[in-house]
Amino acid sequence: MRYKFLNKEVTSDIMFEGYGKTRKELFENSAEALMSIICRIDAVKPKKSANINLKADNLKELMFRWLQELIVLVDTEEMFFSKFKIDEIGDNFIKARIYGEVISREKARTLVKAVTYHKFDVLKDKKGYKARVVLDI
Repeated sequence: MRYKFLNKEVTSDIMFEGYGKTRKELFENSAEALMSIICRIDAVKPKKSANINLKADNLKELMFRWLQELIVLVDTEEMFFSKFKIDEIGDNFIKARIYGEVISREKARTLVKAVTYHKFDVLKDKKGYKARVVLDI
């Protein structure tokens, strides 16, 4: 399982958990979960790309900044994204290339305003990594 939605846990926002055996998988799957809320991700073609280079104090903050940066890029670049390629990732940095196309009304789903700190967490256990994310919509 790459991600699942937990809408029963919050009433006015959307919550999901992203999973990955590695940090790379976790960040790619969490980005896919986010974009599947924002747009019909299966219909978005990887026509254009953008680079993301972020630093943070720890992995939890890095995940928060990663998802928030994706939301910002949807707004500022007016693009939907469907493909996420993590080139390098550590506990406090990420270098990635994301792919998508210009926003179109027929591919839009839900306007996501921001990632929230409510119930937000990133955990590692023997199975891998898990991120719990609540989005303000």
